[in-house]
Amino acid sequence: MILNTILGAGGVVADELAKRLVSAGESVRLVSRSGRGMEGAASVRADVSIVDQTLSAIEGSSVVFLCVGLKYDRRVWSDSWPRIMSSTLEACKRSGSKLVFFDNVYAYGRVEGPMTESTAYNPAGKKGEIRASIATSLMEEVKRGNLRALIARAADFYGPYAEKVGVPNAMVFNRLAEGKKSNVLARADRKHSYTFTLDMAEALERLSKSENAYGQVWHLPTAPDPPTGREFAALAAEAFGAKHGCTVLSGWMLKAAGIFDRTIYEISEMLYQNKYDYVFDSSKIRNAFGLNATSYADGIQQTAVFYKQLGRNKKGVK
Repeated sequence: MILNTILGAGGVVADELAKRLVSAGESVRLVSRSGRGMEGAASVRADVSIVDQTLSAIEGSSVVFLCVGLKYDRRVWSDSWPRIMSSTLEACKRSGSKLVFFDNVYAYGRVEGPMTESTAYNPAGKKGEIRASIATSLMEEVKRGNLRALIARAADFYGPYAEKVGVPNAMVFNRLAEGKKSNVLARADRKHSYTFTLDMAEALERLSKSENAYGQVWHLPTAPDPPTGREFAALAAEAFGAKHGCTVLSGWMLKAAGIFDRTIYEISEMLYQNKYDYVFDSSKIRNAFGLNATSYADGIQQTAVFYKQLGRNKKGVK
């Protein structure tokens, strides 16, 4: 039986991927510092920044998914991401496991026109520099023939189970669920692509099973023709049955708030994504695998339903 090992158990993408694989009757091993488990999957405690622990955790794996999520702090990323990537690459080379790296778009920096898999790396901040460096180190090992791996990238993501992570959920859905007006970063009139959480897990599974997918970068299914910040907030408000409207958080507002909140401080570095149109093209995976992204209208509606159910559960209503 194929053994799928997921490094970074507990994250939105990791958990949804694990559920899909378990439902398909596949063997799944979840790896995290806490040893967090899931019904139908084995769980292992490990620090994946240490080679020996990573190698032990992935022993016997056909495919390793690197889905680790770190605290949103460039200082943490600078220290941990190079060690995690180095450890994972070395462990996969020794074990012969294939590697699927779940990545973001920070390495691209500000892009004129749509982002594609061939877009050059031009990071606009420290976090982007870190992501560009670890992605480059992975693909260099692939080019040398040292392992089989692929990179799967998503835009900023939104959707069910992402209430504790992700800018769209924090700025829009969490606030609407609390009866508040949505927030939009920097500009409300700029287009911004978002990837729906449930689309990512399906695509990662499909990519991992295709021998032809390895050795390449793939953009995960993301709906074309993205809405502006104002349009996204309006669609969400409609799904919640709330009044339309949003508050634009300017750069100076975030810098001021960032003095007291590290996460807000870190978001300020990424504002170029909201000051200009930020369009993510996933036509490559659609053409190769027939994977179509959930539309923004449907994804936002599903997310609103999730929040409403979440609210009922918190109140003890079945």
